[in-house]
Amino acid sequence: MAKELERDLGLASVVAISIGAMVGSGIFILPALAVGIAGPAVVFAYLLAGILVLPAALSKAEMATAMPESGGSYVYIERGMGPLLGTIAGLGTWFSLSFKGALALVGGVPYLLLLVSVPDAWILPLTLGLAAALVLVNLVGAKLTGQLQVAIVAVMLAAMVWFAAGGVTDASSANFAGVFREGPGGLLAATGLVFVSYAGVTKVASVAEEIENPDRNIPLGILGSLAFTTLLYVLIVAVMVGVADLSTIGDTLTPMANVAAVTLGPLGVAAIVAAAVLALVSTANAGILSSSRYPFAMARDRLVPTKLGTVHDGLGTPATAITLTGVVLLVLIAFVPIMEIAKLASAFQILVFVLINAAVIAFREGHAEYEPNFRSPLYPWMQVFGAVTGLVLLTQMGLVPLVGAVAITAAGLAWYLAYARQRVEHEGAAIEEVRRRVGEDLVGDTREALSQPGYEVLVGVGEETSPERERALVRVAADAARAHDGGVSVVRFDVEPDQVPLDHAAGVQSPGDQAFEAFTERLAAEVDVPVSFGEVVSHDVAHAVVNVADEHDADFVLLPEDDPSFEGGLLRGGVQWIREHAPCDVGTLSDGDVGDVTDIRVVTGRGPYDPVKLALGDALATVNDARMHLEYRVGRHTTDHRADAIDAYHGDLREVVGSPGKTVVARPDGGRVSAPDLTLVSADDPLDVDQADQSEPVLTVHLHD
Repeated sequence: MAKELERDLGLASVVAISIGAMVGSGIFILPALAVGIAGPAVVFAYLLAGILVLPAALSKAEMATAMPESGGSYVYIERGMGPLLGTIAGLGTWFSLSFKGALALVGGVPYLLLLVSVPDAWILPLTLGLAAALVLVNLVGAKLTGQLQVAIVAVMLAAMVWFAAGGVTDASSANFAGVFREGPGGLLAATGLVFVSYAGVTKVASVAEEIENPDRNIPLGILGSLAFTTLLYVLIVAVMVGVADLSTIGDTLTPMANVAAVTLGPLGVAAIVAAAVLALVSTANAGILSSSRYPFAMARDRLVPTKLGTVHDGLGTPATAITLTGVVLLVLIAFVPIMEIAKLASAFQILVFVLINAAVIAFREGHAEYEPNFRSPLYPWMQVFGAVTGLVLLTQMGLVPLVGAVAITAAGLAWYLAYARQRVEHEGAAIEEVRRRVGEDLVGDTREALSQPGYEVLVGVGEETSPERERALVRVAADAARAHDGGVSVVRFDVEPDQVPLDHAAGVQSPGDQAFEAFTERLAAEVDVPVSFGEVVSHDVAHAVVNVADEHDADFVLLPEDDPSFEGGLLRGGVQWIREHAPCDVGTLSDGDVGDVTDIRVVTGRGPYDPVKLALGDALATVNDARMHLEYRVGRHTTDHRADAIDAYHGDLREVVGSPGKTVVARPDGGRVSAPDLTLVSADDPLDVDQADQSEPVLTVHLHD
């Protein structure tokens, strides 16, 4: 029996983890960068970013109460959007949190150096030692991690509240003159930059499996910490802008300490430095805690090696996942220019928030089991707003972060295709819902096609079409028309060279024309539907077929496959041209005798069955008292869950079609219908055509657009 994680994180720990994950570089470092982009409007950038992150916070709180499992964003996106996007989101978020944790540790060094004089050679070893210590704390257990987080956040917030309260009286309204001088572009660009300051608000959901009373504590923790942190950010940044010259803020890596020196004195500077170091440490601590749960959750779904999903017997924590995350963190600190990578990872984090909003819609609209105890208000407009604004912000971050996000996405896609694809056993709620709705729509289209009255079939033959092939064509056409009280027109298309006048050729009936009429007249007596016949002379057979189909108001054109009479040429259209330009559906029948038809196979290799193909198969089966078998071809990586969904789709079709037969989900290792008398495939589905058994006649159908 698999081990489970102990639920020992209360509401205080949830709020502390969420605030600790947010308060870090977002307020201690980023204001210095954002001021140069938006000027005094940086205050509104922080407020706007807090508002724009609200939809993702509500969406994640809802899904966390429905699926209180470790893994956070990965779990929700994977369950809602499918394992492919889940893999990309899981790997990308895992790396982005590791990047941001490393950035927080490195970003704390400038503040630390304001209090303690440390040789430059010691800086990197101290940073690595602090990172290793935090990894060890996480290995000991989530309870100790939560307790440490509460202590860190309490001290940190006390200093930050003191900073805000102590600086309000010193703020000058003159510093806010021309607050929007950088225009909407500057405001949006700064909002995109500081948006990542709030990314940690939803990270607590990644440890949902370890939270007491998750239905209550997760929504309260996420929304409460977001509201508090937004207000705190706005107040602190307003004090910075109101007290200090903008150039002073923008030219330093320790903007809060510089402002504290003016408003609070040496003691205030010491408090802010201590708060900054604690905040950045807490960000790294929360990052290790939450990011390590992503490979843990992915391993349980077999998207990464299962070793990452084991819980240590003695420690009770996912030790392997935490250790791997710690190694990544140490490598990033030691060897990678972390600031640039963190910006790239932040861009991907915004994209993940977009997917989170989309995942809620997929769950709500789908048929997967989904029963959240907290529901996001203003659904679905809240989620649509969050997705659209997230994409807008993503475009404001510049070319390099966008390219980096694409690169991380490509890496996740490559991992999924190379490793995870053959191991997954389910699809996402969105994919399942799309399949279900497409299937329902096509079942309705099939019902309409089956009930079509007055079905007129045009059979085309050429000068080189043998009587045996004409008989097979007329036999199939007559069966299709009889099921709908229709008729058949058989036309022989004679092609003359361009230099021969058509009026001269049309006035002479050749021995071939006479033989065609005599033979077709006998065929008409063999079938019990109205059959008309005649000849058409043209320079271009493809254009002639399309024109005759239009004149006869045909519903279906049936031609002999691989017949030289319809091959066309360098400057002439052939069967493919007819398919693309005919005013109706077009079918081609391969060579072979169509005798007694007792078994008809309808094949699809890519998506649901074409309605016309099903209607033809059912019509042929009905008039011949035959069985129509449905064969849905799937690849070797198809999951049992999808196979069950296809079986259910077959069941819906069985309520529509009238002919008996069996249905098959045909896999590469077997399960196909054997020895049918006629097979129907789609011309626009190469998988249909390539895998059709050429030992029996094949009717290839092309639907008219």
